[in-house]
Amino acid sequence: MTETLEGGDLDLVAALQIAPRAGVRILADVLDVSTGTISRRMARLREQHGMRVVGQVPWWVAGDATPHHVWISTEPGRTDAVAAAVAELDEAQFVATTTGRADVYCILHPARRTAAAALLTATLPSIPGVVHTHSELGLHRYQSGSNWRLDRLGGDRERELAAHRHGAPPTGPGRLTEDEAGIARVLQRDGRASAAEIAREVAMSASTAYRLTQSLLERGLVQPRVEIEPALLGHPLEAVISLSTSAGSMQEIATALSAHPSARYVTTVAGTSSVIHHGLFRHEDDLADFLARDLGRHPGVTRFEISIVLRVLMRYWTPRG
Repeated sequence: MTETLEGGDLDLVAALQIAPRAGVRILADVLDVSTGTISRRMARLREQHGMRVVGQVPWWVAGDATPHHVWISTEPGRTDAVAAAVAELDEAQFVATTTGRADVYCILHPARRTAAAALLTATLPSIPGVVHTHSELGLHRYQSGSNWRLDRLGGDRERELAAHRHGAPPTGPGRLTEDEAGIARVLQRDGRASAAEIAREVAMSASTAYRLTQSLLERGLVQPRVEIEPALLGHPLEAVISLSTSAGSMQEIATALSAHPSARYVTTVAGTSSVIHHGLFRHEDDLADFLARDLGRHPGVTRFEISIVLRVLMRYWTPRG
């Protein structure tokens, strides 16, 4: 059983969720502890609990394709091996073993629209142990992991940290220069990378790297986010809920669900479902309340299927245990 982090560590994670690139001094001042305490906690969270700060970029930055949500049924006894093989794919954004609708659920994001056919009809089915796959095309993302937060710091501290947060994501596609794209790739791997570290990786001056990095962050083209297993934060129950809705209510329902405290990822899809709600819950009772009350208040929901996450192998391109 995974233990929940102690209070000081939870406070630090909550602070980083609001301001992922805030400096150690800022974090120490807001949380009223020493810089040494912040540094030690950061190191412990990274080394013992796998915490990472990564950079989330809009779908269109990597290419012209949107993600595919895929459910995979496997031969008995082959689920872990299949999930591990899927996690090795370059396109694997999220991979988990699950109960319910299928044995493995994953989000695959090819760089090019033209690559999706081979990925879905040849690469996946050819993995040993795969019996059946079902895929649905992502349409519009309403909520993402960069916005899911612990509610524990209080208004004053949250407002102080918000002053150090990156800009809101763009509302539509745009273009990145070659230099900006290179910096975005570095920030995807390390959302707290300094201008000096970025400059060394992309071979430019530190001043140019700083200016372009700040521009990307202020324009919301890179959204730094904290990646740490939700169970450590007191949310051990993770569910992927596929909803079928009436056509006229799809966007309204997705918008409403994106504001729910459980919402880690909400998107509309093209397939047998209309909306996918990836939620984090403290207890089975919370999931039951969500299904009965929150979904129940939307008459446009005609049907839903639930996959309970058992083990996560990949979370936003970051390998997990």
